[in-house]
Amino acid sequence: MSARAFESAAGRVAAALGASRIRTLAGHLTRGRDGDYILDTLHAPEAVDPVRELLEAAGRAGMDGRETAAYLRGFVAGWTSGRGEVDVRTVWSGPSTNAAPTRSTAQVLVEVVNAATAELIIMSYSARAYRPLTEALRAAHARGVRVDAVLETKVGSGGLLSGPEPARAFESAPGVRLWHWPGEERPSPGARQHAKIAVADGRLLFLGSANLTESGARRNIEAGLLVRGGAAPQRVADHVHELQRRGVLRRFTVADLA
Repeated sequence: MSARAFESAAGRVAAALGASRIRTLAGHLTRGRDGDYILDTLHAPEAVDPVRELLEAAGRAGMDGRETAAYLRGFVAGWTSGRGEVDVRTVWSGPSTNAAPTRSTAQVLVEVVNAATAELIIMSYSARAYRPLTEALRAAHARGVRVDAVLETKVGSGGLLSGPEPARAFESAPGVRLWHWPGEERPSPGARQHAKIAVADGRLLFLGSANLTESGARRNIEAGLLVRGGAAPQRVADHVHELQRRGVLRRFTVADLA
């Protein structure tokens, strides 16, 4: 159990820090630096909790600093080598044809969630509870994946969104951390949080036009791309992390919207 917890924690650290800072972390561990020194040196507020979890998990697994560093170096070597291979596939909602092989939006969304082992980032303008996606998010939470959902709010939409708050789509999915783009951070009242993405562990990216609704996943004609490997998935994740770090995106709860 402790070894599995360590592996899961290592994945979360890799997603938060990226390859270069993982190597820096490994160097500090090899030199016997303590946790406080490491966190001060990394200058990565978004990685504080993942690094602490990693160090605690390593201790429970009976691993010293050198063993932990060796594991991290091997982990990041395998993590980055696979990213040199890029696979891009088209994704569609709506009517199908025989003109070209495609994947359905509904299928791909669930696939991305199921692929996450450490971190999942979701962004959408509108969202409604969609059972297959909710079940996949519950399973992700159960295996220790950190899930961040960046959503528009009814206030932020300037009255263009009808029905319940998009955040309510995640009420039955435990552990989802909700984020929004507050009005004071927007360049003008008409600016909207309109991105629609899903990123798993900085290695698998779904980018498309579909909102996180059953209409977007199944009924509308929507188009997107599923990108596996390469630099794009991690760069998208890094951009979201930086927006969070700067306070451009902020945490909220459904109760905050009442």
